[in-house]
Amino acid sequence: MAQAQVAKAAQRKRDRQYVFRKFKEQTTLQILALICMVFLFIFNYIPMVGLTMAFNNFKPKLGLMGFFTSEWVGLKWFIELFNDSAFWPLLVNTISLSALRILFTFPTPILFALALNEVGNMGIKRVVQTVSYLPHFISWVVTQGILVSFLNMQNGVLQQMMLNFGWVDEAVPIMTSAKYFWGMYILTDIWKETGWSAIIFLAAITGVDPTLYEAAVVDGASRMQRIWHITLPSIKGTISIMLIMSLGGLIGGAMFEPCYLLYNSLNASKSEILQTYTLKVGLTQGRYSYGTAVGLFQSVISIILVLISNQVSKWISGIGLF
Repeated sequence: MAQAQVAKAAQRKRDRQYVFRKFKEQTTLQILALICMVFLFIFNYIPMVGLTMAFNNFKPKLGLMGFFTSEWVGLKWFIELFNDSAFWPLLVNTISLSALRILFTFPTPILFALALNEVGNMGIKRVVQTVSYLPHFISWVVTQGILVSFLNMQNGVLQQMMLNFGWVDEAVPIMTSAKYFWGMYILTDIWKETGWSAIIFLAAITGVDPTLYEAAVVDGASRMQRIWHITLPSIKGTISIMLIMSLGGLIGGAMFEPCYLLYNSLNASKSEILQTYTLKVGLTQGRYSYGTAVGLFQSVISIILVLISNQVSKWISGIGLF
């Protein structure tokens, strides 16, 4: 008994020495990790104190103390949000645009990666990859300018082309008509993000065991059969994780910038979403507490969607974020 206790004590001492030795060997990495944690705490967690604005009648003149001394109103701003006549159209726009992004923008990089992986000529493959990545680095501000130059009713390149070929009898108000906004947004998003998003799926495909393809070729499997039975099942984990993250952004995601820049009074019924509404009421109108409530509503729904989609993914494929 005494010998066993002595052995355990000796093992614990060796474990502590091992941990200390590893920590000492990785001092630089530990310092970098600590800096990142401090940065994260200062710029991500401390600002969360501002979420209290969603539950009180915040007065900017009170400064930082206003977070704690302003009148507590509970769920008043959330009730006002749900009773706001603009809320439900905004929610429909937000969810509809997000759903269209998942239906069209999400699978496009997967198909592009699968197609690019089948290209045998490395020179052509590199050129296509480079060209497809470039639009991602064009800011939405510049993209908006490109759209104006192409779709402007007076002298837009695409408008003139459609008129010259006789496809339309008169210029189409693509940028100023609500009925064209969703299509314009989704097509632009696909053009801009397909190449960049495909990087993750291409990386996953390169990890597939090549002997599986060799065995499939020996067995007489066609190219499509190899893609369907080897490539796609091998990258389903990556697809599941990326889909979970996309579903988490279903209530807004990264749509603020394009919707804000492409917004105008003529397409407002389809282009205004919860995020642009938050900016309008929160900053432009100075209703800080109400704007915070709108933003908090989006965040809570996004977290719920991530948790649900993660659990569904684990039930279906056994793969999840956590």
